[in-house]
Amino acid sequence: MFVKLASLGRRFWLSTAAIAVAGALFLLALTYRPAIPPISPPPRDSFSLATVERGAALARIGDCTTCHTANGGAPFAGGKPLATPFGTLFVTNITPDAKTGIGNWSKEAFRRAMRDGVARDGKHLYPALPYEHFTHTTDADLDALYAFFMTRRPVSTVQPANRLYPPLGFRPLLAGWKMLFLHKGIWQPTQGESAEWNRGAYLVESLGHCGGCHTPRNLLGGEKRSRAYDGGVADGWVAPAINGNSPAVRAWTADRLYTYLRTGIDMNHAAAAGPMGPVTHNLARAPEADVRAIAVYVASMMTRAPGAKVLSAPPIDRAAQAAAAEPAGAALFAGACAGCHGPGAPMMQQGRPDLSLGSPLHEDNARDAIQIIIQGLTPPVGAPGPYMPALADNFSDAQIAQIAAYARARFTDKPAWPNLEEAVRKARKEGQQP
Repeated sequence: MFVKLASLGRRFWLSTAAIAVAGALFLLALTYRPAIPPISPPPRDSFSLATVERGAALARIGDCTTCHTANGGAPFAGGKPLATPFGTLFVTNITPDAKTGIGNWSKEAFRRAMRDGVARDGKHLYPALPYEHFTHTTDADLDALYAFFMTRRPVSTVQPANRLYPPLGFRPLLAGWKMLFLHKGIWQPTQGESAEWNRGAYLVESLGHCGGCHTPRNLLGGEKRSRAYDGGVADGWVAPAINGNSPAVRAWTADRLYTYLRTGIDMNHAAAAGPMGPVTHNLARAPEADVRAIAVYVASMMTRAPGAKVLSAPPIDRAAQAAAAEPAGAALFAGACAGCHGPGAPMMQQGRPDLSLGSPLHEDNARDAIQIIIQGLTPPVGAPGPYMPALADNFSDAQIAQIAAYARARFTDKPAWPNLEEAVRKARKEGQQP
């Protein structure tokens, strides 16, 4: 009897072990991606000038240099820290250096990385590379991008190791993430829409990856597709809704959006701040027709927004009421801000938007208004654009909260923001480099 029970026990454990091994092999098969053989870096003259120039234009629309260039570093050489809710990633080198960049990547390896999020050596890539969107890009455009990157100056760099919370450094887990959130397929035009609208839709949904910032994400970091363009968070800033929930107080027409995207400023709205500043700097050098197409498509998404029918509502200025409600903030604003933002100030006469027209003060979340006070506005190096000094070192958390409360009360008819001092503390932390 005991021998029979022992035999049954052994069979049970052997069966369990066999099932476990089979399950592990199945999971391994799901996550395994073969390496693509390396190549010798292709000579620069193997790419036509027209293809390289097209790739350069697409790279500007994709804002590639912003993420893949560290502060003070060589263009596209990587090393920039990227803070995420899951830890810090260090962006990769995409110059044609054979050892530390993508110089030994074939065109096929590059396409796979952009569409499937898999590196040449078979490793799964983190979705900080927005392959959720790049997967919709055509072969011709990916090949043009490849030509552009392969004709840049090779730069050898040593990237710091990613600092992710365990077990997220285990890359095979990304295969499961992709099963949930990577929806493949080259973008297809919408029947009944104009060629310009469709061109804009293609660029926004693929290489422009606008939804990467302007769409909220779930706890696993995937975009909430049912709430596309409802607004999200990027680098500690709120990326406002650019659909029917846009907080803009005046209509975003295609012409106004085009001006904003090309110059970083529109008199009916505000100046580009935070992560949007480099985006507009890149779009200023992108093909005019492409930027106009993007503006047409995005403007079409906001036709049902509350301010969509308002073309020229007068600015709001409730100075007396705001001073009574926020006297400390009024005094601080008079000393630090009124020289530029007060009535008759030189800046206002030089064609700068009124504070009451900008979305930050009208948003439900105070984060953008606080970040602008803390970090200011600085044009990209060598680029013209709006400027505002950072006030982070000039005022305490309580004082910045008072300025924000006063500006909200004076330049909008919205209710006061709650817990502003805590919001300032959080914004300071989020604004620091990881």
